[in-house]
Amino acid sequence: MPDLLRRREEGFVLWRPSRATDVPALVICTFREGEPVEVAEERRFELRETLPGLWEVPAADCGLVDGTVYHYWFEVTDTNVYKGAGARVLVTDPAATAVDWRLLAPLLPPPYGEDDRDPAAVVLFRDGRLLPCDPGGEIVDWSDDGPLASRPANDQLVIYELPTSWVTSGSDGDLTVGVGSFRDVMSLLSSDVAAVGFPDTPAMAAGRSHLGELGVNALELLPPADSFSDRSRTYNLWGYATSNYLSADFDLGRSGGTGAPRASVELAALIALCHRHGVRFFYDAVMAFAQRDPYQNVDFLDFHVHFGSGDPEQAGRDGLGGDLWKYAHFVDDCYDPISGEVRRLCPARQWMQLHLAHWMLHYRIDGIRMDSINNVRNYDFVGEVTEVARERWQQRWADETDAGGADERFLVVGEELAVPLDLLRQGRLDGLWNETFKRGVRQAILGEAADFAPGDFAASVHGLVDCRRLGFADGAEAVNYVTSHDVSGFGNERLYDFLEHNRVFAKLERMQLAFAVLLTAVGIPMILAGEEFGDEHDLDLASPDADARKQVDPVNFERLEEPWRRRLFEYVSRLVHLRTRSEALASNDTELIHVDLTPGRRVLAWLRGARGGEAMVVVVANFSDWRTENAGDPSAEYAVAGWPDAPAGRRWREVTQERDVPDEWAGREPVFPWEAKVYELA
Repeated sequence: MPDLLRRREEGFVLWRPSRATDVPALVICTFREGEPVEVAEERRFELRETLPGLWEVPAADCGLVDGTVYHYWFEVTDTNVYKGAGARVLVTDPAATAVDWRLLAPLLPPPYGEDDRDPAAVVLFRDGRLLPCDPGGEIVDWSDDGPLASRPANDQLVIYELPTSWVTSGSDGDLTVGVGSFRDVMSLLSSDVAAVGFPDTPAMAAGRSHLGELGVNALELLPPADSFSDRSRTYNLWGYATSNYLSADFDLGRSGGTGAPRASVELAALIALCHRHGVRFFYDAVMAFAQRDPYQNVDFLDFHVHFGSGDPEQAGRDGLGGDLWKYAHFVDDCYDPISGEVRRLCPARQWMQLHLAHWMLHYRIDGIRMDSINNVRNYDFVGEVTEVARERWQQRWADETDAGGADERFLVVGEELAVPLDLLRQGRLDGLWNETFKRGVRQAILGEAADFAPGDFAASVHGLVDCRRLGFADGAEAVNYVTSHDVSGFGNERLYDFLEHNRVFAKLERMQLAFAVLLTAVGIPMILAGEEFGDEHDLDLASPDADARKQVDPVNFERLEEPWRRRLFEYVSRLVHLRTRSEALASNDTELIHVDLTPGRRVLAWLRGARGGEAMVVVVANFSDWRTENAGDPSAEYAVAGWPDAPAGRRWREVTQERDVPDEWAGREPVFPWEAKVYELA
């Protein structure tokens, strides 16, 4: 365990307040439920510097009552360069493992306002120790966690990227944006859990398991760390405005949007539920910038970039409304919150490593997705994150008897839309988002060659289905997707809207074709929630402020009940189940076996798995309006060159229609416009 987290069990700890300020203090109280909430027994204790940069007060010196939940802040001299600094302010403990936004610090005179009121941190005092807890005193319980062996390896993953802003329709047809809490997410996973905030949405009703039916085996919840932004508002950023890095999000812990938050225990329960269902949980970490985080007040200039000041760390980086973290600034003779040593270090780097250690130890995450690598813009630090996270993962499972294949069940992935492959070649990341795939597959389903292979449609498709042709070394290095959560701007929209904008009105076939490519390509497929049933934009992303709204379109699970969308869902589900069970699709083996670019045609076929092996998958895809002549006639046929022979005793089965193929028709079935047939050995 990192040294600072160990020390927090014995007392209240504040790391690295500015040396230019007055002595920091602990302000602690008990909290009484009610409207309005009441604070009782508020007390103040000065902290003492025990090591360079480390300030503490032992819990034993604070007169705490055993079994009591306490709310508290640290009082510091403000260092926020945008406020003029110098005032004494109450700030959230940067290392708080739970925060309560129902209890805010007192309002200060101008230039301070409502946005400067920090939430109280929460802790439980029991048996002489300070323990992480929720405001009601609940403690994380891992007694029902699932085993590592039940979780998929990296080459078997299908990731579901889930925002927690969802919409429902009223009787008048108006849409209401709501928060999909951790409990609501559990209802998507387990048929035994009913949604609290969305009880009338069939996909989340008891007896249904949307994600189980779909078949995905990895969940990437858009940032679950605590954010000041209200996720129920139209202009929230889906949580990409992290404030309190060691805390689960307050809003996501309030099932139904009311009552005391249970964010810690419900997030842990969600992750344990994932593990019991053989689903890995990826933590979406926002480490380029923060909004309203405590270090803006505690020690701004050691942790954050001051825009407009000439700070060299600002160049080429965008805080997107927040304050950039400062990853190239080192200080001498400073306490290290991880090792406990006093040494030269970069405060922001060590802080982010500490927060990731907490998520790995306290929440047992199975992977990390680093947001906005281009705005982190320090690739030495990115490499440190990957190296240290992998070491911690290996330590976590070193003494476990059921930890076979642990290395293949953890991944650090970066999001950088320019796809800088050198980060993989240098070992700084395990994987990258493959934005090239998204743009290329969208061009392909319009019948166009990809930008990476202009004028060469065959090379375009070959590059899509085998990421090694784009420079990746292995399928586990590339996270492929048709749509991501960044949905503003032409070409980035949800797939339904992309096709609408390109005047494609028969959308089902094109969507199915896109998913057939995604789920049979070398790489890790990722599905943005809602795309599996053709969700569409509910908010206007074409307005002048669209860039600020790129991540705000909510998911409308109600649309799944529309017949054509249900057909799309079932099509995608069959391919997802194939992807997670097929040895051929878990390999890198790919062969483009058929190319028919006769004028008017764009029919290609590819083989996944080793030719002649026991596990082969063949895809026949038509990226054009052409169809086999008399395709509806039982005798009509289209011959696919290079079709592999099935091993003795095996036959072909077409997956998307769930039907066996007679031996004499293998590789000879007619093709239809914008259609993909996917065959596996049965």
